[in-house]
Amino acid sequence: MANTMFVKVILLALTCFVLSSPLANAALSCGQIQLSITPCIGYLRSPTPTVPAPCCNGVRNLNNLAKTTPDRQGACRCLKFTATRFPGLNLPALAALPTNCGVNLPYKISPSIDCNIVKH
Repeated sequence: MANTMFVKVILLALTCFVLSSPLANAALSCGQIQLSITPCIGYLRSPTPTVPAPCCNGVRNLNNLAKTTPDRQGACRCLKFTATRFPGLNLPALAALPTNCGVNLPYKISPSIDCNIVKH
């Protein structure tokens, strides 16, 4: 059991390392994006009536950093990838997260989103 968890942690670390290089034509790395949303993981696994402030701060920070279409599409791809790697996420809470944090996105974040539709 512990060995399996160790392997998962190593694979996640390697994935973050590979993805931490800048995305094609984007200034943000997936590692930076994941770091911004890390405070949201607990909330997304077990939502409460109010989104914790550190989570919303990360969502707002990410929104402020991703200004160009390539940055927004890269962030979308990273969030989509990350959402598929964390079991137990509440997908409706994930989709509502930007709105609940006061961030206006013209799309819902989900593991099935087509990131090519995301524009500046």
